[in-house]
Amino acid sequence: MGRSLSIGEASERVSRTCSLADDAGRLRYVSGARAKALERLGILRVRDLLLHVPHRYLDFTNTVKIARADVGQEVTVVGTVDKITLKRPRPRMQIVEMYVLDETGVIQATFFRQPWIAEQVHVGDTVALSGKVTFAYGFKQMKAPFYELLSSAEEGGSYARVLPVHPVGEGVTASWMRRIVSAALADVGDICDFLPAHLVARRGLMSYARALRNVHFPAGMPAKEPARRRLAYDELICLQLALLTRQRISLAGVSPTAHATTGPYVQRLYQALPFALTREQQQAATEILADMAAPQVMNRLLLGDVGTGKTAVAAVALAAVADTGTQAAVMAPTSVLARQYAEKLGPILDAAGISWTLITGSTPAAERAAAREAIGAGETCVTFGTTAILSDDVAFRHLSLVVIDEQHRFGVDQRAALRRKGAGADLLTMTATPIPRTLALSVYGDVACSRITERPVPGAGITTKAIAPENLDVAWTAIREAVDAGHQAYVVCPLVDDSDDGSELDDVPEGARSAATQLNSATSTYAKLAERIYPDLTIGLLHGRQSASEKDEVMAAFRAGEAQVLVSTTVIEVGVDVPNATVMLVLDADRFGLATLHQLRGRVGRGKDAGTVYLACAAKRGTPARTRLDALEATSDGFELAELDLKLRHEGEVLGYRQHGGVSLKVVDLAEDADLVEAAHEDARELALQDVELTLPEHQALALEVQDRFGAYFEEVERA
Repeated sequence: MGRSLSIGEASERVSRTCSLADDAGRLRYVSGARAKALERLGILRVRDLLLHVPHRYLDFTNTVKIARADVGQEVTVVGTVDKITLKRPRPRMQIVEMYVLDETGVIQATFFRQPWIAEQVHVGDTVALSGKVTFAYGFKQMKAPFYELLSSAEEGGSYARVLPVHPVGEGVTASWMRRIVSAALADVGDICDFLPAHLVARRGLMSYARALRNVHFPAGMPAKEPARRRLAYDELICLQLALLTRQRISLAGVSPTAHATTGPYVQRLYQALPFALTREQQQAATEILADMAAPQVMNRLLLGDVGTGKTAVAAVALAAVADTGTQAAVMAPTSVLARQYAEKLGPILDAAGISWTLITGSTPAAERAAAREAIGAGETCVTFGTTAILSDDVAFRHLSLVVIDEQHRFGVDQRAALRRKGAGADLLTMTATPIPRTLALSVYGDVACSRITERPVPGAGITTKAIAPENLDVAWTAIREAVDAGHQAYVVCPLVDDSDDGSELDDVPEGARSAATQLNSATSTYAKLAERIYPDLTIGLLHGRQSASEKDEVMAAFRAGEAQVLVSTTVIEVGVDVPNATVMLVLDADRFGLATLHQLRGRVGRGKDAGTVYLACAAKRGTPARTRLDALEATSDGFELAELDLKLRHEGEVLGYRQHGGVSLKVVDLAEDADLVEAAHEDARELALQDVELTLPEHQALALEVQDRFGAYFEEVERA
């Protein structure tokens, strides 16, 4: 039996716990300047500092002498700086070379584009270097290692310890961050645990206070992982509870529509489809219809890889709306995709007797006015559109179903604005971006998921080939041969024009933007193809800075075969369907993530003829960029690629609001913590069933923690 806390001890612990909300500036060693530096790192309170966990550790319990640092191994060495120089071999290229000695030998450390190191480190300093050992020019070397200046106190003591390395920025060094965190733990570290005791016991977790100590200053390398996992679980269960709370708030006071799901329009829709639904499609349709018929608001995500037929499943839901005598809105991220929805589903809806209309930014004023009037009178059942349907002048008589395609491409306010047009409307979101189960549970913890993996029409297949830039002639020849055979081709570029710096490219792992070479732009590539490579062909140009009408005109010409080659940015990534296109060349393919490249290649091979995709990349084998391309060559399974993508670049901003200032999971590694994701999802659901508002005494501390971490999401929903 453990010793019970006295009233005085308990009071002190509660006081220390309350002090987590204090301003970080009250801590020891935090001057005004350091407080500003911490603020730039997002550390405003004591709590923020304690949750600012190390991103790596130097294992000084296992340092090696330089003579025993084997080439090819990741090691940590400690020695004295013998020489340090700053070199400028060419403009804008700065290299710092540092020579470090111990009693057994010398090692050279090389740092690129970090000239300030030559000012911070001096001859005679004691320094720790951690990195991979190579050998060249007669020296053992480390390229861009992690380095740590050791203080006089550290020099005089033992190195046999684990040294945490926290993320830092200008105004606060790694050593000062350690000192500040250590002082904070000494002053307020013995705090209460906000997790209910039964969850701590069920999941075999260490206490909150112990986890904070061990994650910052583990006694040995094995001690840090259990501490990190406790903090990761905390993050996950708070996120899951926040998502459930957000859902409860958003649905408070609404009157859902119980749709009719077995009426004549649904039956006629099935008959109008040009093919029978596959087993997975029918399962997804059944799940959606069951949600729509229920007396609760539907909130369902339909996951389906490229070509799995999500559109046909969505059509069944639209037919249920017609049977109910209400209205549906289908919002797509681009006018190209919205128009394509209308072209593909319009004839099927016509055959089933279901009225529909299309509203985009390029819809003529007279046509828009007529459509708006019919929608307001309830005469139009289904409205396809872009964000143009969010305009105040578009008012539905009774909107009971909202379908949002590629919902992560819309901002929070845009999604909320569409749902406000029909209070209590069922929501069906769809995405062709494959999402691993762990990420789906984290991002969409408050959403029911349906998944389709089988393609109704297998198609002729796609062959993916990675090529070096010097072998581009292979791709140019393949495009010429495809055009000569009556087919069409895409050429995809990362930039719109040469003045872009590539900073807006997404899905690119850290470090990929550091190359000094100029990336290919759509405008310059278009000019090169039209003037030099294919002067006899009609070349189209499509990018995000064109107006909606310009994009529609370009895509209409390409779809009609009037242009043989389309030069584009990633605006064609989702949904564009031109069955006659059989070849694609992606320039600077290393500047895109796996998800984007997989979506892009899904634009070819959609008809009876096989597709070929060339990924031009200068990256060498063994690099992260080439690993991604090798994976694309090896498999066409989007979900398998999504799992690999998660391992390569982790979760990113998991709430799906990257372009709108979303929140990242700071401790969780979704690629490694799948069991924690499942556990937190299960535990949060169970807690919500027992105590939906977490008002029981044993849950109140957890409720406060959820509010503290994710309260902004509640406010966001209330504003909406």
